[in-house]
Amino acid sequence: MISNNESHYQLRRTYCFAVIITILLGLASRKFGYLLFSFLAENAGDVLWAMMVYFGFRFLFLKKNMLTSILLSFLFSFGIEFSQLYQENWINQIRGTLLGALVLGKGFLTVDLIRYTTGIVIASCLDCLIIPKKQKNI
Repeated sequence: MISNNESHYQLRRTYCFAVIITILLGLASRKFGYLLFSFLAENAGDVLWAMMVYFGFRFLFLKKNMLTSILLSFLFSFGIEFSQLYQENWINQIRGTLLGALVLGKGFLTVDLIRYTTGIVIASCLDCLIIPKKQKNI
């Protein structure tokens, strides 16, 4: 029988793995976008970014329910997008770096809110399908 600590460790490891795989897929979608259908190339990066945010919150708040991670993912993702309406020199310099652009984005796009919603929904559905209920209810 697996103890609660072992089960927590396994679940955290699963979410960490999901974050890493999602980051790699997101970077690959940017680098090799020319190999994808144009619809996927245009949308995959932001969808995967939101999925990574969701898996990150599941990793951080393992003992909270899924709804908490979903809500935090929406708040974080939408907050980042709406922050792009703020255009001061200091934050635009951060956005001008690779890491700053990946985390903060560059400019507000309404379609990104749809992409983030799609990513969070996909990630939470994958979470329901892949992680056994017994393991989640630790």
